Formats: sequence, C-alpha cells, structure tokens
Amino acid sequence: MKPSISRHTQTDTRALILKHAQTLLLTRSYTGLSFQDLANLVGIRKASLYHHFASKELLGLALIDATDTRFMQWTQSVQNSSPTNQLQAYVQMFRDGIGAGQKVCPVGATGGEWDCLEPALQDRIRQLHLSQLQWLTATTAQLDTIATLKSSALRLHDATARAHLINALCQGALLSARLHGNAQVFDVATAHLNKLLQ
Repeated sequence: MKPSISRHTQTDTRALILKHAQTLLLTRSYTGLSFQDLANLVGIRKASLYHHFASKELLGLALIDATDTRFMQWTQSVQNSSPTNQLQAYVQMFRDGIGAGQKVCPVGATGGEWDCLEPALQDRIRQLHLSQLQWLTATTAQLDTIATLKSSALRLHDATARAHLINALCQGALLSARLHGNAQVFDVATAHLNKLLQ
C-alpha cells in the first residue's frame, strides 16, 4: 500500500503557498498574482496549486482571512498600552510590519483594481478594512480623555473621522513609499501624526 501524503505536509505546503502569495499580492497586486509565478516560488507544479486552492478567488479570500487574523492578533498584543501608544504602534505596523518602500497593504493592493475583483472578494476586503476602522474608532475615542491632547489637531475631529484620517494617512504614506522605494517617504508623511500622538 502506498503511503499517503500526510496532513502535516499538506498543511506546510498550504502555509508556504499563502506566504509567497502574500508577498506577490503586496508587491504586484491581486491581478498581478500569477499562479505560475507562485508555483515556481513554492517549488511545485502549477496544477498542484489547485489541490490547495481551487481558484484564484479562493486563494484571495484565504489571504484576506489570514490578514484579518493577524490584525486581530496584533490588536490583542497592544491592548494593554495607552491609546496613543496603540496608535503609534498602528503606524509602525504599517511601516515595518508591511514593509514601507517595498510593499503596500492588502487593501491598497486591491483598491486600484476594484472592478476586476470578484464580488465575494470585494466583500471580504471591505470587511477587513471595516474591522481596522472599527478598531481605530474605538481607540481614537479614548483620546478625548487624554489631557495632553487637548490642543491637538486630532481633537478637532470625532472618533470616526480620526479613524478614517489615520487609516488614509497610513495607506497613502505606504503607497508613496512604494512608488519611491524608500521607507523614509513613509516617515515624512506620518511625522506630524506621530508628533501629535506624543
């Protein structure tokens, strides 16, 4: 009797596929994510990818799910910090966790090709973005109780507006840094926000 492929091996291969697919997504976008290039990176035949992901859409959904899981784990890791430190860590996560100057985030990687995406994938990306905005809204709402921020420009907006402002700033800074291949572009774009949060 031939030995079957172990579940452990299948899990390892799936994880490797997701790892390389994430890199391709964040550097080439969703439409630029080629199954052939992905198979080459993983070291398997292109046809073998379909044993793990029956379609590119399912791979895309898995990538967004994994991103959302990582984000929720990240929020847990910073939850005992002050609101200002959490927001500074959010900016730093965009810079270092994603890789300013080299990559964009999954939302940014798909936003420019929105009409090319499958409806289910659009919905899942929207959910990911909303979960980040909800976290930002809850966190920035706590700034109202911080006396040192009474004169801050952040006080001029309500929590929802602050959430959108911070998210859009980080997204734009990441895109600009990617265009120039330089993380310092991100730093310049977010310097004023970081100063407000000190």
